[in-house]
Amino acid sequence: MTTPETSKIQWRAVLWDNFKTIAIALLLVLVIRTFLAEPRYIPSDSMLPTLETGDRVVVEKVSYRFHPPQLRDIIVFNPPQELQSQGYLPAQAFIKRVMGTPGHAVGVHQQQVYLDHQPLPEPYIAAPPRYEFPDVTIPDHRLFVMGDNRNNSNDSHIWGVLPEENVIGRAVFRFWPPDRIGWIAI
Repeated sequence: MTTPETSKIQWRAVLWDNFKTIAIALLLVLVIRTFLAEPRYIPSDSMLPTLETGDRVVVEKVSYRFHPPQLRDIIVFNPPQELQSQGYLPAQAFIKRVMGTPGHAVGVHQQQVYLDHQPLPEPYIAAPPRYEFPDVTIPDHRLFVMGDNRNNSNDSHIWGVLPEENVIGRAVFRFWPPDRIGWIAI
């Protein structure tokens, strides 16, 4: 037979177990989101056709602890000072494709992106760029990034190179919408 005192003790034990479970889950979420991966929402069409407005992606944060971003990686980053001076918030993340790493020369001529004076094949873009951009050599610890929707992207051809320390991580997997779930191809 259960007494009121025994019932009270059992109830406290259940509450304490639930509290511990919730605390551990929250700690795991915090650790995973801070150091391993986090979800992100795509707010614009600057990465069409690769990513659409409203897509949700997983951004992994581990690989860049071992090596710098690579050409054609799709990265998420905090806006550089040039964008913050235009009113973008420091924590307002952007997503673009890496088109130049330190030491590379990047330019846009006759509707074609050039890397080290060689045209880049780009099967992932929405349309060829309708602008010219003179060749620039990417300095150390900087990246040249562009949206796949070349003609509708606020990217390095407008505001300059991105400091590597602004990189949050690499977009690797689309988990929303359900009909487009899958790995993000480079």
